[in-house]
Amino acid sequence: AAEATRDVSRRWLVCDMDGFYAACEELANPALKTVPMGVAAGPSSVLTTANYVARKFGVRAAMPGFIAKKLCPDLVFVKPDFKKYIAASRASRTVFAQYDPNFIAGSLDEAYIEVTKYCEEHGTTMERVAEEIRAKVKEVTGGLTCSVGGGYSRRLAKVCSDFNKPNGQYILEPTREATLKFLEELPVRKMYGVGKTLER
Repeated sequence: AAEATRDVSRRWLVCDMDGFYAACEELANPALKTVPMGVAAGPSSVLTTANYVARKFGVRAAMPGFIAKKLCPDLVFVKPDFKKYIAASRASRTVFAQYDPNFIAGSLDEAYIEVTKYCEEHGTTMERVAEEIRAKVKEVTGGLTCSVGGGYSRRLAKVCSDFNKPNGQYILEPTREATLKFLEELPVRKMYGVGKTLER
């Protein structure tokens, strides 16, 4: 019965900046784009994130620096610069507000944007809005990219935002049929909030 009354009329997008802190550092120092780099105070600290070069070695966010260094001996550590990240976040938020003045900031690098009203008023689709947002974010930040997921709920949009990273988008057709098919084929770990323990 609940399934039959599910509201699929809303349109949500989740914008997730790609490797945000690392991308900000690469923008400030383009030489970092070609070397494995982690954002942390040093080997004794925990990484806040790593660039995509470092991720190929298995280096990732929340990893102790000394373990990251074992996985990738050439890893370069860059100290976090939150002034830089806050400035980039503020720039990206000027874009999100154009589509939803009441967007929800999940963190400095993530936003939940309801575009139901915007799509209706402008006769457009989530796909087009996602493309516009990605292009505008890149422009206002001077080159940072984001990935966008879309669906009829925030949770679905959040899951979709992880599908075509980096610099991509995945919009789930807002129908019950498409959503059920999507969820049936979705690995449990892809659901937001599900970790190793719950998966088992």
